[in-house]
Amino acid sequence: MIGFALCGSFCTHEAVLKQLKALIAQGEEILPIISETVYHTDTRFGKAEELCRELTELTGHFPVHTILGAEPLGPQTPLELLIIAPCTGNTLAKLAQGITDTCVCMAAKAHLRCDRPLILAPASNDALSANLENIAQLLKRKNIYFVPMIQDDPQKKPHSLVADFSLLESVVAKAREGKQIRPIFR
Repeated sequence: MIGFALCGSFCTHEAVLKQLKALIAQGEEILPIISETVYHTDTRFGKAEELCRELTELTGHFPVHTILGAEPLGPQTPLELLIIAPCTGNTLAKLAQGITDTCVCMAAKAHLRCDRPLILAPASNDALSANLENIAQLLKRKNIYFVPMIQDDPQKKPHSLVADFSLLESVVAKAREGKQIRPIFR
């Protein structure tokens, strides 16, 4: 089973859900995990309750959305790999510093303690400024793989990076082999 965690960056959810559906179409069993913010927040991109319903219908599992629910996702409920897509700058920073005060960060911590692959698909407006150091820290760690990133709007948002979500399936395949797709920045 693959864990698939969604953080904020609500504008990317449509692209991320497309990739989630592609993994399911390949026969992958998915356990959805959503941050507390995603679980409780309605935005112009959709309502939280509708997203939970869609994830449940797609995967057959109601999304894990609490720290208590995420904690067993290591030894007790092992996942083959865990994807965080989109992975916000806030979550990148917490993962780099070992902070586990959210459901998604707890899922990542619990998963990594079993030496299994964690795939990060960033979507952050400060990835090339405040979060660049955190990305560098995470690149050095064992079992952490990144979906290659692009600048989504270099003129209006010069510090922003977003994962090329269309590469997620390829990253999953390579992470299963213990390899990082390159180049990481496109």
